[in-house]
Amino acid sequence: MGLSPLEWPVVRQLRTGDRLGRGPAVTSARTRATEPRTSTADRVVQSVCPYCAVGCGQRIFVKDEKVVQIEGDKDSPISRGRLCPKGSASEQLVNSPTRPKQVLYRKPGGTDWEPMDRDRAIDLVVDRFLDTHRRTWVDRDEQGRRLRRTMGIASLGGATLDNEENYLIKKLFTAAGAIQIENQARI
Repeated sequence: MGLSPLEWPVVRQLRTGDRLGRGPAVTSARTRATEPRTSTADRVVQSVCPYCAVGCGQRIFVKDEKVVQIEGDKDSPISRGRLCPKGSASEQLVNSPTRPKQVLYRKPGGTDWEPMDRDRAIDLVVDRFLDTHRRTWVDRDEQGRRLRRTMGIASLGGATLDNEENYLIKKLFTAAGAIQIENQARI
C-alpha cells in the first residue's frame, strides 16, 4: 500500500505552509508517535561520568532495572547539563554485551584469561602487595639516614577517577612508602 500523493513531503510542505520544510510537514507519523526513552523511565538516578577527572554530572534513566538513557545533569555546577561525546555515549558502556561482568585473571606466562572469584582476586592482590612491600622496603640508606620507602611499588592512576578518589589513592600509596605515584592526566 503506497503513500497518498497528499502525504508526500513536498505536498505537505505546500499544504501546511511549511515552505522551508523545517516543521511538522517533514515529520512522519512514525516520528510523531515516537516517545523519548526518558519519558518511559521508572526512575532517574544522579551520578558522575566515569570517563575523566572533570566529574560531569549525569542523570541516569532506569526502566525495569536497566539503564535506558544517560544525559547531562542540568543541576550539576560542574557541567551544567553538558556532556562530551564520550560521556554522552556512556549508556553504551553500561549496556554493552561485551562488557566483562566478572574478574578475569591471566596466569604468568598464560595466553588466556580465566574467570576468578572476586574475593580470591582481592586476596591475590593484597598478598602480592604485602610481599613486594616486605621484600623491597628500605628503612635507611648507606649513611644511616631514615628513608622508610619502597621502590618496588608504584602507582599510575587514571583520569576516570575523581579528585577525592585520587587523593585517597595518593594517601594510601604514600602511607605504604611508595614514592613513584603518578596520574595519567599529568603525563
